[in-house]
Amino acid sequence: MLRQQLSQKLLQKLSPQQIQLMKLLQVPTAAIESRVKEELEANPALQEGDDAEKEDDVFASKKESEEKEEYSDSNEDIDLSDYLAEDDAYMHSNASYSNYSDDEEEKSVPIATYTSFHEHLLSQLGLLRLDERRQLIAEQIVGSIGDDGYLRREIRAMVNDLAFSQNISTTEEEIEELLSRIQHFEPVGIGARNLQECLLIQLRNTEEEEREASEHLAIRLLEDQFEAFSKKHYEKLLSRLSVTREELRAAIEEILRLNPKPASAYSGGKKINQYIIPDFIINNNDGELKLSLNSRNAPNLQVNESFLNTMKAYKESKQKSKEQKEAVLFIKQKLDSAKWFIDAIKQRQHTLLSTMNTILEYQNDFFLTGDEMTLKPMILKDIADVTGLDISTVSRVANSKYVQTEFGTLPLKYFFSESLQTEDGEEASTREVKRVLQDIIDQEDKKKPYSDQKLMEFLKEKGYNIARRTVAKYREQLNIPVARLRKEI
Repeated sequence: MLRQQLSQKLLQKLSPQQIQLMKLLQVPTAAIESRVKEELEANPALQEGDDAEKEDDVFASKKESEEKEEYSDSNEDIDLSDYLAEDDAYMHSNASYSNYSDDEEEKSVPIATYTSFHEHLLSQLGLLRLDERRQLIAEQIVGSIGDDGYLRREIRAMVNDLAFSQNISTTEEEIEELLSRIQHFEPVGIGARNLQECLLIQLRNTEEEEREASEHLAIRLLEDQFEAFSKKHYEKLLSRLSVTREELRAAIEEILRLNPKPASAYSGGKKINQYIIPDFIINNNDGELKLSLNSRNAPNLQVNESFLNTMKAYKESKQKSKEQKEAVLFIKQKLDSAKWFIDAIKQRQHTLLSTMNTILEYQNDFFLTGDEMTLKPMILKDIADVTGLDISTVSRVANSKYVQTEFGTLPLKYFFSESLQTEDGEEASTREVKRVLQDIIDQEDKKKPYSDQKLMEFLKEKGYNIARRTVAKYREQLNIPVARLRKEI
């Protein structure tokens, strides 16, 4: 049975303009130019303005309140007052914050060309003077080597791969023979199947009669006692190898000089250096900190004047055809989109500066001294409470944004850390605790490194009352191994 009833619901929806702003906030400075370029190409009503018409303050820019209307083909008149005002704030919308001068030459970062790691290996295959069949087998082996330099395919699987894909019949022995020759390519050690084999290949690269006693012992150690060596059971090694402590130390030093990831030694790998473009710049003028926004965050945009002239001509026209009305509706839609984008860029600048100004005030001591110990505990909510922004908005600003200081270019996330109560009742940043922990480990006797329990006791002596499991967590976050693996002979 059908029944009618009333219900009340409370919904919260984001407008298209709010969604656009949220997306722009996430875009770092390195990508904002391409995002603006995309919008310029997609919307003919938006264009780059004249640099001479830049405004000085984003907070002083005009913001028009627009009356939203619904349009239909039956409309006889369109309200053009918003678009035909002589003093249109959107005609010259740019607001620039930067320590760069307006006439500074635009500089682009050159991108270096490089030869990939696999291309480097393939170029060396020509030195082997192989026939066509064996050349294809060798290429198959090179193609099975990962970016870290290790062979990532079983020999038996490669035999099957060559049979099915290349119609080449071969044996495991033939592949092993070619692999052993490839393993002595530059860099030496590539094509190994595990760390033990990789290190042995590098040690055996010199002639046996030219090897020193420490190198011979290092080979013995890796061949017969690799597990005990990897676990740093030095007393067992001394007993099993029947050597002195000095001889074992010399052998271990030989091994430590080797490269566990041979592909990383080749500078022409796949990874290209990524240059960080700061979003903010902080200058210290005799103790007075000055914050500026990178000029790339303030593109000079304005509404296309020819679109406004077209709408003005339509309004003055006495006869309005259906085609003209459709064209003007299209133009109005593009003008709305252009104004929304300009507003979003302005709001982005305002939000970025507001957030960074609060961080600057919060961590003023650090920006003056550069001492990590002066960083105060600070979470996203602290900044959100001061700025009046939502925590998610502050998170978007902090994500993938960088600030240039006299102590280096740092990510905004660097300044956020949880708080920890000290014995004096004061709050300390977890970053401060990690710094103290790092100092304690750096100064320990490597022959008898401190356990996590001992580290906890040292921290308690310094006033940081934390549990052993928390010490272990901080140690792992600092990429510091356990005491057993920090031990040196």
